[in-house]
Amino acid sequence: MSTDRLLEETKRRRTFAIISHPDAGKTTLTEKLLLFSGAIQIAGSVKARKASRHATSDWMEIEKQRGISVASSVMQMLYRDHVINLLDTPGHKDFSEDTYRVLTAVDSALMVIDAANGVEAQTRRLIEVCRQRNTPIITFVNKMDREVREPLDILDEVERELGMPCVPMTWPVGQGKAFGGIMNLRTRAMTVFESGSERLPQDFETVPLAHRDDLLRRFGHEFETAEQSMELATGASPSWDHAAFLAGKQTPVFFGSGVNNFGVMEVLEALVDLAPPPQPRTSHLIVDKQPVVKEVHPEDENFAGVVFKVQANMDANHRDRIAFVRMASGKYTPGLKLKVQRTGKELRPTSVVTFLSQRREAVDEAFAGDIIGFTTHGGVQLGDTVTDGANLQFTGLPFFAPELFMTVILKNPLRTKQLQQGLAQLGEEGAIQVFRPQIGGPMLLGAVGQLQFEVVQHRLKSEYDADIRLEGCQYTGARWITADTPAELRGFTDAYPQRMALDAAEALAFLCTSPYDVRLAQERFPKIHFHLLREHAGLALHH
Repeated sequence: MSTDRLLEETKRRRTFAIISHPDAGKTTLTEKLLLFSGAIQIAGSVKARKASRHATSDWMEIEKQRGISVASSVMQMLYRDHVINLLDTPGHKDFSEDTYRVLTAVDSALMVIDAANGVEAQTRRLIEVCRQRNTPIITFVNKMDREVREPLDILDEVERELGMPCVPMTWPVGQGKAFGGIMNLRTRAMTVFESGSERLPQDFETVPLAHRDDLLRRFGHEFETAEQSMELATGASPSWDHAAFLAGKQTPVFFGSGVNNFGVMEVLEALVDLAPPPQPRTSHLIVDKQPVVKEVHPEDENFAGVVFKVQANMDANHRDRIAFVRMASGKYTPGLKLKVQRTGKELRPTSVVTFLSQRREAVDEAFAGDIIGFTTHGGVQLGDTVTDGANLQFTGLPFFAPELFMTVILKNPLRTKQLQQGLAQLGEEGAIQVFRPQIGGPMLLGAVGQLQFEVVQHRLKSEYDADIRLEGCQYTGARWITADTPAELRGFTDAYPQRMALDAAEALAFLCTSPYDVRLAQERFPKIHFHLLREHAGLALHH
């Protein structure tokens, strides 16, 4: 295939994640974007949990019961001849690991902020991950139809928290009951607000800002106040600089009300006009057993991608597992021979799909930036690099040292096989971290948040028929360990046999009962390296 065609296809792609605090209106916004791009015909109400119309992006049983997004989902839509890949992420902090990993698979992020609450704790952690990767961020301030904070205050806070200037693209006129609409600073027109989720973006009335007398007559004091605060905001913020946005150095800000379909279209347009197409990715080639850094460009002919998520049992009727692969280069067509770099084995998927949430469609062709799902029966882990032969390794998929631990007690010992299978799969999927103590004894689960335990317990019972009880244990932390020589590592493991465990990727970990454990162990064994983060690279942790 010609490089020109590859380049043309990758330029049409936009791959982004929606990030926010729980309840900021992320799932609603996701649905509206799908609705306006024509990808879905009817928006499900997230709140009507009892109704059969659940939000398109929440499909796991437990999500339907709780009305929260647990698993991140992937949706593809076409808009203005662009292929938009939207990744919805769980907002709940207990599932932050899944979100961090999703953020490694996107080229930009859309941050949703509740106008009443401003930037909340959970959003801060996600911003941090975006900042580390210089991911461009578009900001949407939601819920302007409620009693909220002053737009200038919100901008101030976003600037402080993001550590980058905001450039307003739209500006609200009034708020709450007096919300009159938004002024678009680029088109110099005001879109007049009307409530009701059945309205389509083209139904809203727009009035040119040049008709100021007309607007003053209709909106009076609210319009004047908005004009003044907008002047202050634009005076204080730098002018729009696309290169600075792409470098993660400024964020465009939009205001609106997702539930009323208001101000959302502007965000969709911005994704096409402003957000970047797929970018080059750094990988390591293994040459003579030494890693060599190589840039992989989207328009390169060879297929390469990274597994950033593994989801078991998306379809309850088929015990399948889907490896979500973010394509970094080349073109995928059915029947392409692919290899998992970690094992050197051929990947033989039973089906390859693109997603509209739970609806899946067989792939005819896919390009860099696209997310494709391989239905597999094991053999693929989070962080695996998949290529059509080239010997590449992508790095940077993070696993965080768990802060909470529980011991797994199986209620019926005859279900041991089911439990082992379930834990192996949920561990590979990254739903929870599973540690197998080297001296034997019950398995340990490690989590970042308490809710992860509940989800795993629920899933073990419903998907694997393994009913478990979770009991507290003495461990409060873990560190992955590496050493420069096998002898040094052996010396350490012989000194602490009770403390050694292997995780789902067979990486060796040291279990701690207090913060002092690591310090003491480090003093006794200065040549052992303790890691808070495991980057699944196949490089860092080969012992």
